[in-house]
Amino acid sequence: MARIAFLSTAHIHTKAFIEILASTNDGREAAVIWDDVSERGQRYAEMAGCPFEPDMDKVLADASIDGFIICCENTRHLPLLRSTLPVGKPVFCEKPLVTSTRELTDLRELVAAYPQTVLFGGYFQFYDAALQSAKELILSGGLGKVTRASYRNAHHAAYGRWFDSPDLAWFANPALAGGGGFFDMGTHAFHALRSIFGQAESVWADIGNESGEYPACDDYGVAHLKFGGGVKATVEAGWTFTGGRLGLEVIGSEKSLWHDGEKYVVAKAREKPEPLELTMPARPFRVERMLAVIRGELSHDELYWDLEASMDIVAWMEAAYTSAGSGRWESIG
Repeated sequence: MARIAFLSTAHIHTKAFIEILASTNDGREAAVIWDDVSERGQRYAEMAGCPFEPDMDKVLADASIDGFIICCENTRHLPLLRSTLPVGKPVFCEKPLVTSTRELTDLRELVAAYPQTVLFGGYFQFYDAALQSAKELILSGGLGKVTRASYRNAHHAAYGRWFDSPDLAWFANPALAGGGGFFDMGTHAFHALRSIFGQAESVWADIGNESGEYPACDDYGVAHLKFGGGVKATVEAGWTFTGGRLGLEVIGSEKSLWHDGEKYVVAKAREKPEPLELTMPARPFRVERMLAVIRGELSHDELYWDLEASMDIVAWMEAAYTSAGSGRWESIG
């Protein structure tokens, strides 16, 4: 059995999470939904076939609940984390965990105060078999000395008017989202690069609105990162991409790795690319990660280092937006 409580249904992924819980007969279920917007919460509770509970304290005190999924607006994560982490049950909080370094200081203190509680974010791209295998190849020296990397993560949400509905309008409101398209999509790219290359030292960024849609926020950005050991990386992210290749590219002194539109490939200069050998398995993410945590299937080290990466990149993002305003390279941390 895995009885999961939803705290808010504001996020665009809520429906998919409910569907995942309903997709098998292995005992997983959406047990209860709380939402500060009653109409919205009741609508999703009907979809999930579970009760809507307007009193969050009752949800937190329910001994039958095995874990919490936080799907509220980004800038409202920290208050719900303050409420859930002391309970001691696993918490899956949509990304990013928090939206500023000020909040990050509070979160690190909270995590330290409740070390028995597993917390993880809504990241998923780094957990597929290809990026897990790419990391092993890079760190083992299989590409030679790595000097450059890039990561593009984007879709066409601005041109597609994805956030016109009242439920999703907050994505284009920085007061609730923490930022705009670069904030929303760049955090995935930052998470993958942090998970592979470690902590970045500094960042330069150009972030703005290029579509004219959702003018209250940015919809596109590019950031350059410097890491220890000489690696430099570029992130391109936003809501204005109607095509093009996505994902990771890494340049080494012996070989390079990139996504050819169908799969990741590796090649020496002037040689035919070969498919990346999948030497590592995919890791569970999002709802499946929650279930794996409840079942005790993930190691302490894996969860610890993932949480460290998810927290570190909050400072990356804040420094990127600071750089976009200052026009200068900004130190991270």
